[in-house]
Amino acid sequence: MNQRFMREKPILPLLLSMALPMVVSMLVNSLYNIIDSLFVAKIGEDAITALSLVYPVQNLINALAIGFGVGINAVISYHLGAGEIDKADVAATRGIACSIVHGVVSMIVCITAMPRFLRLFTDSEQVAEMGTQYASIAFAFSVIIMVGLAFEKIYQAMGRMQVTMTALLLGCVTNIVLDPLLIFGIGPFPQLGMRGAALATGIGQLVTLAFYLVIYRLLPVSVHITRKGLHGTRGITARLYAVGIPAALNLALPSLLISCLNALLAELSQAYVVVLGIYYKLQTFLYLPASGIIQGMRPVIGYNYGAGERERVSRIFQVALALCACIMMIGTVLCLAFASPLMALFTENVRTVAIGAHALRIICVGFLVSAVSVTASGALEGLGKGTASLVISLCRYTVVILPIAVVLCRIMGANGVWHAFWVTEFISAGVALVAWKRV
Repeated sequence: MNQRFMREKPILPLLLSMALPMVVSMLVNSLYNIIDSLFVAKIGEDAITALSLVYPVQNLINALAIGFGVGINAVISYHLGAGEIDKADVAATRGIACSIVHGVVSMIVCITAMPRFLRLFTDSEQVAEMGTQYASIAFAFSVIIMVGLAFEKIYQAMGRMQVTMTALLLGCVTNIVLDPLLIFGIGPFPQLGMRGAALATGIGQLVTLAFYLVIYRLLPVSVHITRKGLHGTRGITARLYAVGIPAALNLALPSLLISCLNALLAELSQAYVVVLGIYYKLQTFLYLPASGIIQGMRPVIGYNYGAGERERVSRIFQVALALCACIMMIGTVLCLAFASPLMALFTENVRTVAIGAHALRIICVGFLVSAVSVTASGALEGLGKGTASLVISLCRYTVVILPIAVVLCRIMGANGVWHAFWVTEFISAGVALVAWKRV
């Protein structure tokens, strides 16, 4: 297949054609996350609290899968742009093999450690038990998650965004349909509660992977997974990890941040922990359209970098930044106008809704400026500059925000934690601009 359209097509139509399928699929995925939380919330507030505590570890698994997938995407895109098809095949083959290993290790570690992890953040035996029930099933699908996301990045590197969109849609729709059936025991299905929510998620991920495998067998592709690829050109595995490890850390850092903030807020009230968990569900929904733009940008910017089109690389970054800024402006307006109704979707506790609405109005001040950091980080990953991207994420999720949150929390209580979000985004945007200009 010919990928020259990534070098020759006008930038805005090209980015939109690459990004819109991902935006649609990410929005559906966000909708699934919200619907999943809504169904779990019907079980009770203990259930949504348990889900909030498990979420950072789930996010960690996804971060490892997506981060390493970004490495696969960047290396394949670069070699396709440079016309080195054999090396692209090696990158895809080794990427799948490493993903299988990552999945096995993640499954064993997370299932074993989860009961002790949950008890670090709650004294409620009910919450800990619900979280363990959910995690023991959800993490059993770790290999499926890893391999499915590796295929997603391989197809994105080839510019086959329609395939990845369809795969994600199938998985999400399957999940949404199965959630109420397995949680509440509708019709012939057993009532599994938290286990049902986890099983529905796992089956949805399995459907996504099955679709990729079927498409790979039936339709022609420009990148192939071969036995020869396991013993091909030296140095490619190292390049996968050179980009993939920083990218995984970029995505894993929010999990570390959430865990640290949960510990900070738990000293004040369990309600603040619930609010933080709900905020991250909403934040996922708001940021994923921008993430879709970034996912569409990465293979394009990597391909053009491999082809030596440096000026076009700069223009791609500028257009992607403008698109992300528009998305984040819309998110800011929605959060300011509908803060209370958004929080009320997840809890009927009047006090929790009030606390959450107040928090959301403060945090959303930083949404627009965060477009700079998000776009720069994604562009640097597409260029294979994983370390520079990691510096930006370290600012957003640890180095800047955690000290600010601790200090302001001591001064202002929970409000200090909410203000730390937008203050950090302004500082991180400055760091991102410096990093991009240097590269």
